[in-house]
Amino acid sequence: MILALDLYGVGISSGAACSSGSLEPSHVLAAMGLSRERVEGSVRFSLGRGTTPEEIDRVLEVLPPIVERMRRVHAGSSTGVGART
Repeated sequence: MILALDLYGVGISSGAACSSGSLEPSHVLAAMGLSRERVEGSVRFSLGRGTTPEEIDRVLEVLPPIVERMRRVHAGSSTGVGART
């Protein structure tokens, strides 16, 4: 998702803001009691004073098709990949 959104000029992160640049999952979400799968599958959108309504609208335009595509790919890959036959 990070790469897909980057292609549209949307920058997101997979870690906590306080550990910017780290590849580790968010310790904040883990401390909140989320499952490992949810923590590792999370992304962070950062907003600030300079964030415009147009930028938010753009994310809301491009994000749903990306999520849908990822769900289809994930559903197709959970059919026994790596299982012995």
